[in-house]
Amino acid sequence: RNTGEPVGPGIGWQDLRTVGMCLMLQASGIRLAPNASATKLAFLLDMADPKRERDLCFGTVDTWVAWTLSGGALHVTDASNAAVTGLVHADGSDWAAHILEALNVPTSVLPTIVDSSGVIGPAAALPGAPPIAGIAGDQQASLVGQGCTQPGLAKITFGTGGMLDLCVGDHRPKFDVRGSGGCFPIVGWRRDGHVNWGIEAVMLSAGTAVEWLRDDLGIIETSAASDEIAAQCADTGDVWFVPALLGLGTPEWDFGARGTLLGLTRGTGRPEIVRAVLEGVAHRGADLVESAETDGGVSIDSLRVDGGMSANTTFVQALADAAQRPVEVSPVLEATTLGAAYLAGMAAGIWADEAEIASKWAPSRVVEPARKPDRARWKEAVERAKATVPELSTLDF
Repeated sequence: RNTGEPVGPGIGWQDLRTVGMCLMLQASGIRLAPNASATKLAFLLDMADPKRERDLCFGTVDTWVAWTLSGGALHVTDASNAAVTGLVHADGSDWAAHILEALNVPTSVLPTIVDSSGVIGPAAALPGAPPIAGIAGDQQASLVGQGCTQPGLAKITFGTGGMLDLCVGDHRPKFDVRGSGGCFPIVGWRRDGHVNWGIEAVMLSAGTAVEWLRDDLGIIETSAASDEIAAQCADTGDVWFVPALLGLGTPEWDFGARGTLLGLTRGTGRPEIVRAVLEGVAHRGADLVESAETDGGVSIDSLRVDGGMSANTTFVQALADAAQRPVEVSPVLEATTLGAAYLAGMAAGIWADEAEIASKWAPSRVVEPARKPDRARWKEAVERAKATVPELSTLDF
């Protein structure tokens, strides 16, 4: 706490080393997702401070940034980040004592929860000490950045994973942990103490599937090359790829599922495999849309997208086809950064409110469905990928 020095390496959300801890907690009635921060924090504390004697402080990336910008004066996180740690009450208001006790996490290590949009202090480390006025989780910031500030509007950010966030408005979703469609309730953002709620559907592998083609198989030189190579064939030749490299997220939530490549023949070449990977991620995107409609009780008429894969024309067309609805591509590839600016700008008086932000949405292009893929065959492929590691498939949260 006094030095700001890390006690260990940062742990990414895709790290599943704490699945075993989640299974043990599940047996005692506490359901936590291994991709949330809760068990990762307990793991780090067990490694760095097993007796809980050191004066440590914890936070996600936003906490570290605020700490650094403020010269160590601020130990905070915003409501949207806190809500997805697995450590807060269902209403997102404060840290949950029973979960902290189960994980042996002292409250003293936790940051103060603040608004996503609001001035919290000066950035003393910067010239002129400008105000720190906005903090948000990456997906929630992307939701704001793509103008999805009104109920019923949804976006997917395709980064390492794929996250669909749907704005639902003032009222918290009725399910506490997970809806029947496999979505989570999330704090979209909080301003003046008022929470705007959303639901989130999660794809565990999206861009990582393309990275697998590039870094591990070596059949593409760059991620961007997947677009050109996939366009060399009209279809996959009935090859199907299920991007379960880290298991399946929404709607199945099967951490024992594994990536599956089906339908290979002697005539299958690099273009068919690359296209199958892009189409597999697109089908998972369509699965997220169906799940969000189920849990959100709304019809998603069009879908907004950002992230690295949104620049891939073959992929975006495949997404429009699989989802059977228009796809609006963000003019800002990383809409998360724009959303963070919007949240800070509202606090600084640059923009009046969420309605003004929503009015600024103007997609760089709109992609309409061009064909109707065989979704039944896709679902058969998903079934074959499930429960490859049965022990991990028993995890429920």
